Amino acid sequence: MNAPFKSPDTDAPLWDLSDLYAGRDDVRIAADLDAARAGVAELGALEGQLVAARGEPAELGARLDRAITLYEQASDALGGVAAYAFLAASTARDDAAAQGFEADVREKIAAVATPTVWLSLEINQLEEVEIEAALAAHPGAARWRPWLRRVRAQKPHELSSELETYLAERMPLSAQWPRLFDETLAALKVGKDGLTLAEALNRLSDPKPARRQAAAEGLTQALRGESRVLAMVLNTVAAEHALEGRKRGFARPADSRHLANEVDGEAVDAMAEAVAQAYPALSHRYYALKARVLGKPKLDHWDRNAPLDTRAPRGFDWGQGREVVLDSFAALGPEFADRARGFFDQPWIDARARPGKQSGAYAHPVTANRHPYVFLNWMGERRDVLTLAHELGHGVHQTLAADQGTLLADTPLTLAETASIFAEGLTFDRLLAEAPAAERRGLLAGRIEDGLNTVVRQIAFHRFETRFHEERAGGELSVERIGQIWLEEMGASLGPAVTLNEGYDVWWAYVSHFVHSPFYVYAYAFGDLLTAALMETRRADPQGFTPLYRDLLAAGGTRTYVEALKPFGLNPRDPAFWRIGTKRLERLVDEFEALV
Repeated sequence: MNAPFKSPDTDAPLWDLSDLYAGRDDVRIAADLDAARAGVAELGALEGQLVAARGEPAELGARLDRAITLYEQASDALGGVAAYAFLAASTARDDAAAQGFEADVREKIAAVATPTVWLSLEINQLEEVEIEAALAAHPGAARWRPWLRRVRAQKPHELSSELETYLAERMPLSAQWPRLFDETLAALKVGKDGLTLAEALNRLSDPKPARRQAAAEGLTQALRGESRVLAMVLNTVAAEHALEGRKRGFARPADSRHLANEVDGEAVDAMAEAVAQAYPALSHRYYALKARVLGKPKLDHWDRNAPLDTRAPRGFDWGQGREVVLDSFAALGPEFADRARGFFDQPWIDARARPGKQSGAYAHPVTANRHPYVFLNWMGERRDVLTLAHELGHGVHQTLAADQGTLLADTPLTLAETASIFAEGLTFDRLLAEAPAAERRGLLAGRIEDGLNTVVRQIAFHRFETRFHEERAGGELSVERIGQIWLEEMGASLGPAVTLNEGYDVWWAYVSHFVHSPFYVYAYAFGDLLTAALMETRRADPQGFTPLYRDLLAAGGTRTYVEALKPFGLNPRDPAFWRIGTKRLERLVDEFEALV
């Protein structure tokens, strides 16, 4: 739970976006859009010229280099405008003019960018040997090999131009199913207080057991009332996903997601199996300890995120949070702290909570020829300190990778969370080391529960989703059958110390990722465990680790996750790799047990 316990800190900074544009009427916005249009037009003149040069390696290499360079230049121009519109709107969600400007910019960018779709399609008409010969004959083109790798990975699964066009045109219609899902959940009224879904879920962290129970039982009743509609949505999304997957030649339901994530299915399977084998040592053991602390023989499912006590947690003003985070970054070396300090010294952070500002946190990379911005809502809690570290980890990563250029700096999902989770972990270790004894148990509990929710719970979601899609291939699943699969997977992950009370079988119905982004959920566990393995490597040799880690971040998206981890002696295809991360979480449970 991250509800504020005091007024927003007025010392928390506001950003200055004038490095991008002075305002919505800045003439540079129109100039950049015009520059992008000109670049796209120049790029368009090369359509057909790549295939035409396939017998001339040097000429093909030169044309590839020129085409991709033009594409990146247009991306830079459009990306700056898009970033400005989004950043400005995210602090003014109550300003109709800001929202209208953002929508208008999206439409203009789409109109400019759409004519570039031929580029990847034509590249994939070329043979691998032709591309390799071109890269060898024209060295300037060789730098684009990582970007070409991503484009080429899609080649075996491309359809005819007519079918690809049809799928693109059908996409807005398919999006109606997630819309129905969202609107159904948005309309839920939970319990006698008429709570929204978000309010009901938040109340599951209430210090008072009766309020947690009432929220859980009210949510069960509300979900039960809409379960037929939500099951139909889930069944339909899965059927459409399966149909497209078969047309594209994917062997398993999750394979299209693996391809987009640049990860092989065997590594994901190894990770999921390693986490499932660790259930007893992690979640089962921790929840048994938590039940003992709360004085209960078993936890009800609504006690899973209950606080251990009701005392007000330690607060941090902005200056204190800044120093904790910078000290944590300095543990990796002065360059990391200096890069993070630049976000504070320049007006690149918007942290002050205020009316009209959207919730959440992010680090926006803008484009490689600009600089990132960090966004959060600072309320002075421990969680806010960790969020600041997390987003600055992204920001430092983005500054390190910027030398690659926008297309190559873009980091695949398998590595995108590395720096952020790493920075958060370093900061937590510092907070824990400095915490007085009275706070240590609660601090550990919060960290463990964050880890369980990110690793164990997301893998349980993934296993549920995998089983659902596999069974859906044989026909539509009933609400009751979906609930059975859910109870089996969640029960296995939570263990015997947690009671899955009456009605919990329908709680699958509020997990939006199942509808919006099938097979996305494992990415959270993937990133967390990968980073944990890196942190364990650092424990063995802190000085030797830092230059390797810097190289990993500075490489951006030029390496696959397997290539990026090789210098550390880590192999993510080996199940033992994933056990490194689970053992790190297990040690936190050991520390918690010593305090119980």
